[in-house]
Amino acid sequence: MTTRTDDAAPARSVSLGGPLIRFRVAAYATGVALLGLVVEMLLQYVFRVELPQFVKMIPMVHGGLYLIYLLLAVDLAIKARWSMKGTLLVLIAGCIPFFSFVMERKVTHKVDAGRKL
Repeated sequence: MTTRTDDAAPARSVSLGGPLIRFRVAAYATGVALLGLVVEMLLQYVFRVELPQFVKMIPMVHGGLYLIYLLLAVDLAIKARWSMKGTLLVLIAGCIPFFSFVMERKVTHKVDAGRKL
């Protein structure tokens, strides 16, 4: 009797399409909200413009979107098996104006190419 080693269960390939799309949407939304926050802060604190109350909600909107961005980035990082350094860079990207757009492009290219971050 011989034992076959090829009977082992095949490695499960994780599809990253869904997590990547969710991450991309969150990255764009967070980036736009952060740009809105920067504009709001410039108008309010530098130019001393009295803003309507709904504009003063931008910090809370960005905060909520950033939390969603963090969760989706960690989800994608776990599924794509990113390094800790790469994961931390992506997580910080939501706090630096324009950086979330740059990291979204980098992440998309790496994940599409099957490479780790």
